[in-house]
Amino acid sequence: MVCEKMNYTASMKKDLGIYIHIPFCARKCAYCDFLSAPATEEVKVQYVKALKKEIEAFREMGQAYETVTVFFGGGTPSLLTGEQLVEILKEVNRCCPIRSGAEITVECNPGTLTEEKLKAYKRAGVSRLSMGLQSAQNEELKKLGRIHTWEEFLISYEMAREKGFGNINVDLMSALPGQRRKTWVDTLEQVLKLSPEHISAYSLIIEERTPFYERYSPGGPLSEELPDEDTERQMYYDTKEILERAGYERYEISNYAKPGYLCRHNLAYWNRTDYKGFGIGAASLLDNIRYQNSRELTAYLRGEFSWESREALTRKERLEETMFLGLRKMEGVQLTEELTATYEPIFRDLEQKGLLFRQSGRVCLTDKGIDISNYALAEFLLDEQERIK
Repeated sequence: MVCEKMNYTASMKKDLGIYIHIPFCARKCAYCDFLSAPATEEVKVQYVKALKKEIEAFREMGQAYETVTVFFGGGTPSLLTGEQLVEILKEVNRCCPIRSGAEITVECNPGTLTEEKLKAYKRAGVSRLSMGLQSAQNEELKKLGRIHTWEEFLISYEMAREKGFGNINVDLMSALPGQRRKTWVDTLEQVLKLSPEHISAYSLIIEERTPFYERYSPGGPLSEELPDEDTERQMYYDTKEILERAGYERYEISNYAKPGYLCRHNLAYWNRTDYKGFGIGAASLLDNIRYQNSRELTAYLRGEFSWESREALTRKERLEETMFLGLRKMEGVQLTEELTATYEPIFRDLEQKGLLFRQSGRVCLTDKGIDISNYALAEFLLDEQERIK
């Protein structure tokens, strides 16, 4: 990519989200198919050096942007030392200045946080922690292959509060092996006692090429341990009812927040704001071009930064993304003449089925539409004629 040399004033710069992939974990969870694995301290040091070089290579293009969100994901970013994370953020700020008040999130696993790391995060301007709990039931955590207990999570959570972090997300997962509706409700209630600002509640997906797939996929030796469809659906309804009653706004299909604490970085994805990914396997969207970084760690450590794929999105693909990403949000999608002209027959059909409604110039899924969102969102994938006049 080549960026024309010019001087950018603050008013000309575009907003940019930055994602930084840290592909290291203490131990691979049995359900996880993310690009992550255990690594030596030497490899982590080499990786941080390579990350800084990759960020530096973006510097010329980065001058056209102002960074409004930074998200360290993984893997387990909190496996890095506090100083390593500080170094990375300094490089980001040098190459693509971070706006004052930007949202900066670090994903953390219980058992990997220390007071030293939390102090370093604070010095570096980290404003938000995303803590992977998944369950408050130790037996469920053990089946997942998590490295922590509920009690160890509490220690990490309270430590973060003591160090002044006032914006914490807790990740939870339902439909786990052996999980009952009662234990899921108990997990929700235990987490609500901590009053986190944000809760992400996802249903387990059995991914191929994981130990869970071998155990729990249909026909697998332990598949009967998974909750049945009706129980899983009831857990889904319990989540919405319990969290909304506790004052959490459901602003996206799987995300709930107290007023003022919506995750700005995730909203940027759903709104298709430009974002740049650094690290192996990281994805980017810049000027309607999607990039996927190579997943090869050895080459990356040598300073070889390449794309696994590069795709300039067609008009058809941009429209599709606008709808099936934007409709994940409870506020839906702002209608334009182009969207209305393209999708009017689909809007009418889904309205008649009670899956969609229009209000104040926006189109949104109904509760019923959210319940079967995979079906509703798939309707916005255009056919060969593209339904575009």
